[in-house]
Amino acid sequence: MIKITFPDGSVREYNEGVTGLQIAESISSRLAQEVLACGVNGEIYDLGRPINEDAEFVLYKWEDEQGKHAFWHTSAHLLAEALQELYPGIQFGIGPAIENGFYYDVDPGEAVIKESDLPAIEAKMAELVAKKEAVVRESISKTDALKKFGDRGENYKCELISELEDGRITTYTQGAFTDLCRGPHLMTTAPIKAIKLMSVAGAYWRGHEDRKMMTRIYGITFPKKKMLDEYLAMLEEAKKRDHRKIGKEMDLFMFSDTVGKGLPMWLPKGTALRLRLQEFLQPHR
Repeated sequence: MIKITFPDGSVREYNEGVTGLQIAESISSRLAQEVLACGVNGEIYDLGRPINEDAEFVLYKWEDEQGKHAFWHTSAHLLAEALQELYPGIQFGIGPAIENGFYYDVDPGEAVIKESDLPAIEAKMAELVAKKEAVVRESISKTDALKKFGDRGENYKCELISELEDGRITTYTQGAFTDLCRGPHLMTTAPIKAIKLMSVAGAYWRGHEDRKMMTRIYGITFPKKKMLDEYLAMLEEAKKRDHRKIGKEMDLFMFSDTVGKGLPMWLPKGTALRLRLQEFLQPHR
């Protein structure tokens, strides 16, 4: 038996190899439906990963940063799975969770992925989600990992694997897609209910200007469509208040790449307003 210590200091005993999901189920079935990941001695675990020693333990839901991280990390893999089906031969770089959503850096070869392609990719992601695929973690030796990804021509992954320490390499598989990854992830893709791919950008492989320019696709997902609608509405409101948009519409200032990005050039109306504000802020004598 192992001892599991909860955030409130209470301790329960479980069989060695118990999972985070089983611990959640032992507390309440509703809690088990809401949790997305768990913390084990300060490390974030998948809910299906066995716990083999005494541990300080915490459960993470959507409201927690760690829960969102697992949710968006799995969403990045879902994006890659969709791209693999739509663009045969595509190569994958990295696909992390970020503060708001996730991205994946890919090399589509001769193909060009444009923003107009994003709705079709979203549709494929939704199609895959409907299958409720299990996300399976596997430990793999460095030799086997290099062979597995090398046989598929995954040069970027092989470069990453070559720098990893043997005995600490894991992969995650959902459906026909397998990725080199430390995790954590959701146990299945089923909780992903709302998907929005936001933009396409260029990014040098590993941030080095002398390396290949890859295609970076940004996205965000939510467990409820209402959450996505609220997020998009918030972004729209923020755009309306963007000083660059307001300045242009009111003829206050303009920007020019010749002068320098981000440096405003005051127009007559803007200059008059700025002078009035400066006058107003001067201490009255």
